Amino acid sequence: MTHPVAIRFVETELDDLAAREGRIAVLITPEGKLTAASRRLDRLTRGAVARAVGSPAWGKLKPGEGMVIGWPGGLAAEAMVLISLPRKASLAEARKAGATVGKVLDEKGALVIAENHPSAAEIAFGLALRAYRFDYLSEEKKPFGPVSMMVAHPEEVAAKAAPHAALAEGVFFTRDLVNEPANILTTDDFAARLAAMHELGLDVQILEEDELKDLGMRALLGVGQGSESPSKVVVMQWNGLSKPANGDAEEEPPLALVGKGVCFDTGGISIKPAAGMEEMTMDMGGAAVVAGVMRTLALRNAPVNVVGLVGLVENMPDGKAQRPGDIVKSMKGDTIEVINTDAEGRLVLADVLWYAQQKFRPRAVIDLATLTGAIIVALGHENAGVFANDDGFAQDVVQAARAEGEGAWHMPLQPAYDSLIKSRLADIKNTGGRWAGAITAAAFLNKFVNSETPWCHIDIAGVALPPSETALSPKGASGWGVMTLDRLIRDKFEA
Repeated sequence: MTHPVAIRFVETELDDLAAREGRIAVLITPEGKLTAASRRLDRLTRGAVARAVGSPAWGKLKPGEGMVIGWPGGLAAEAMVLISLPRKASLAEARKAGATVGKVLDEKGALVIAENHPSAAEIAFGLALRAYRFDYLSEEKKPFGPVSMMVAHPEEVAAKAAPHAALAEGVFFTRDLVNEPANILTTDDFAARLAAMHELGLDVQILEEDELKDLGMRALLGVGQGSESPSKVVVMQWNGLSKPANGDAEEEPPLALVGKGVCFDTGGISIKPAAGMEEMTMDMGGAAVVAGVMRTLALRNAPVNVVGLVGLVENMPDGKAQRPGDIVKSMKGDTIEVINTDAEGRLVLADVLWYAQQKFRPRAVIDLATLTGAIIVALGHENAGVFANDDGFAQDVVQAARAEGEGAWHMPLQPAYDSLIKSRLADIKNTGGRWAGAITAAAFLNKFVNSETPWCHIDIAGVALPPSETALSPKGASGWGVMTLDRLIRDKFEA
């Protein structure tokens, strides 16, 4: 469903500006200093550029924002976009400038005049991310036209932009998965899409229900037992580090990424209200982020060992469905009293987290999940909630998110909250009630993590499918987390 825009970098050529169709975008400093290209456009449009950048409206633009002049006289272009961007733009400002073009892109494409701007590669990345489109309209839309970006040194800029292509594809893969309706993205379909990534060099294994029963994953299986879609766990391994020359030496242990993949969540017997339930197609957002990161690592041939594990289930009401009051035994061996069947994601993650640690002995574990509405109450749609058993690890994640312009906030996780999930009949219960709901969910997961293993839980319920467009994405799935985790892996885990 996605049609990525094609971007090519070309030498600055000013003679063809008058005949260029589609859209022309040009970068101008906030002070209104005209470059060679913008001076050429100013002459062709009989001073329109100079008048625009000299107007009060130009001074009100924030870095990365633009002013659109429709059907400019003297040009064949349908629109001219003047974008305010300083020479020393931040990463976020440069990407926003690109997104300003991506937002108005159509099938005729665009010419972006960056000349010798040092942030040209980031501008292109922002444009690509914002030009994403996903729908099931019966009238098929034409794909976006190609984008030519005029720069002083095309080969150098292309080399800088190359890693972004892999990252953009990972973000798009995540967005596609989150945007898909549940009648299309069943657990079988999801697993098949992940299995197809073996062509990229990933080792993919799918654990079916019989295997999950043998492993003792009864917490995970309990969630999906009311659905006709079979529950699964998919394991994706990227071994980007060559094996040690010494046959007796051990391989570098991997970073483990674990994702909640509830392909649709009705709430089960504790059924959700009808209003807004259609958005529960996004309850597999954590698994989608893990998949997008693994795709990015393979595409850029990352020098690191990472294993991605996702638990795929569907939570449906049925005569066979799990009931409130049921007690299940996890793979770890702990018993869990199910107070609310709508607190199902933590049951899935409990078994997959334990399996990841027992099977792979990872150097660190990160799980991602659209886990609680409580995190939206706390942080809105601007930040994901970050919980960890290691404050330093949590700060690494938050810093990576900030570096990529993705909001994240370190939340508390103290032993005092454990009392809220203490069960009368079992070792633990799956919800602690209304108060501190996001924290008690994290406290529940913490019970299934070895204390010596650095672990971070990221609740992305508020950021996976925000209610409006973001700086780099149209309304719909944002792909939050792929850029953050790729940055974290590059900075902290790669050889």
